Amino acid sequence: MGKSVKASMRCGQVKKSSRPGKKIMKLYCVNGKKKLVHAGAVGYGNNYSDKARRAFKTRHNCKAAKPGTAKHLACTELWKRGGRKTANPRN
Repeated sequence: MGKSVKASMRCGQVKKSSRPGKKIMKLYCVNGKKKLVHAGAVGYGNNYSDKARRAFKTRHNCKAAKPGTAKHLACTELWKRGGRKTANPRN
């Protein structure tokens, strides 16, 4: 499944993940190589408020996240300012 998804995506494109249990995926293209990265666990409560965003970025040291990693994808897509708008599934 991963090969066909990777072939149909453009470099830098972010989509809903095809992997069970993950929220998003992004195709990173560096030095002629393609890498499909999945991030975000489905089913956990989400609180994307400004306070929660700052706490997440500090806790995970997002400034040091290297491109092409799930950490970088979560920091730049899931937790970006004005990013995700989902409710807490526990409410």
